[in-house]
Amino acid sequence: MSEREDTFYLIRSDFLPESMRKTLEAKQLLDRGKVNSIFEAVKQVDLSRSAFYKYRDAVFPFKTVIQERMITLFIHLEDRAGALSKLLTTVAQAGGNILTIHQTIPIQGKANVTLSLDVHQMKVPIEQLMNKVKELSFIEKIEIVSSGG
Repeated sequence: MSEREDTFYLIRSDFLPESMRKTLEAKQLLDRGKVNSIFEAVKQVDLSRSAFYKYRDAVFPFKTVIQERMITLFIHLEDRAGALSKLLTTVAQAGGNILTIHQTIPIQGKANVTLSLDVHQMKVPIEQLMNKVKELSFIEKIEIVSSGG
């Protein structure tokens, strides 16, 4: 990623061009399920589709940027000596900062682990981390439970 693509600026909404503000409105309509398509969203906010496509991956509400810094993972694993340690090492090697850990007492050789991670400094995409965790022989299931700040 170039420096231009991963540098963000905080700008007051009244300084944004109208097309960027309308793009944010259209994205909000889509996210909330108020419309079924981009066509409907841009029509409702009186924006051209070309302007929407131009700005949709470049403007975000501040809240969205902050929320993408933290995720919670649910992991179902076999109860083996060193399993949790290997899991945590895998997360740390990817650059994930572990904020909280909750592990259930193993029942019938299985345990559930919930990890909350700050992913702001991650060296790899979240999907790649999840694939690395899935490769561990004792992992039965991993899923993202939530993302937010």
